[in-house]
Amino acid sequence: MVVVLKAGTGKSQVEALADKLTKMGVEVNPVYGKNLTILGLIGDTTRVDPTRVEADPCVEKIIHVAEPFKKANRAFHPDDTVVDVSGVKIGGEALTIIAGPCSVESEEQICQVAGDVKRMGANLLRGGAFKPRTSPYAFQGLKYDGLKLLIEAREKTGMPIVSEIMSPADIDIFEEEVDLIQVGARNMQNFDLLRQLGRCKKPVLLKRGLSATIEEWLMSAEYIMCEGNENVILCERGIRTFETYTRNTIDLSAIPAIKKMSCLPVLVDPSHATGKWWMVEPLAKAAIAVGADGLMIEVHNDPVHALCDGQQSIKPEVFANLMRDVRTIAQAVGRKIA
Repeated sequence: MVVVLKAGTGKSQVEALADKLTKMGVEVNPVYGKNLTILGLIGDTTRVDPTRVEADPCVEKIIHVAEPFKKANRAFHPDDTVVDVSGVKIGGEALTIIAGPCSVESEEQICQVAGDVKRMGANLLRGGAFKPRTSPYAFQGLKYDGLKLLIEAREKTGMPIVSEIMSPADIDIFEEEVDLIQVGARNMQNFDLLRQLGRCKKPVLLKRGLSATIEEWLMSAEYIMCEGNENVILCERGIRTFETYTRNTIDLSAIPAIKKMSCLPVLVDPSHATGKWWMVEPLAKAAIAVGADGLMIEVHNDPVHALCDGQQSIKPEVFANLMRDVRTIAQAVGRKIA
């Protein structure tokens, strides 16, 4: 349930009404927007008598929300959410570009790629230290040593870093050292991990699960947000379908759907969505055209010899060309590169 207040309602009046609603047994989340103030009610809203609420002189109207997700709902937060990642704003007018290798392999590799992508316009550096792989025999990442190398690349370039967390046991070190904590597709419904991330202060990048619906994806975001951390960024990375030509099937229709349903920013990862390096460019451009708030691109200095996902990684010179075209498309849709 959403209570829309009349224009000009003072903060003391908002607080008084919120206190009255809280006593009815629901959680009240005030949202002060540019043009209006609303109260989002979470919990058993059957306890709330709409007629009593509408009788309050401050109340304009009541909107009943059918969707199970509340904090991530556009009705609860009419304005777009902008998440600050160590000074980089994600979700505003400017597009955010996250780039880097699938996994951290060596000091030379991560520092070279970091320097290249920064020079070409990337805002954040991605790199996997812990790698969830289908085969237990595949390269699993350098783990804590990889995290140290990623931190070193940040020190040399000044770029905030993004890395995937796999275990709740690592939350403390990720909260201390990583600027944007990524939850991978396989952990999208690891609810214990999501709840614990909701209690930390670092922004979270939540990737869509392999076969997750949009509502299931938003409900996973809700697990994080209901614990207090509302700095959540969504990332579409393709879903599993009957098609086998590509690694996954990228769902670009999810972008405008999310924009309509939710206030959260949404990025697109065309590298994992396709599994083919030569498809990254056209789908990255399409993602910007349909309204994505940014991209997550795998860039490797030597894809042929990459220890992980070299077939979907583009070289720095290809990334440079992509950035040039993305700037043009961004301008055409009223956006810009940060």
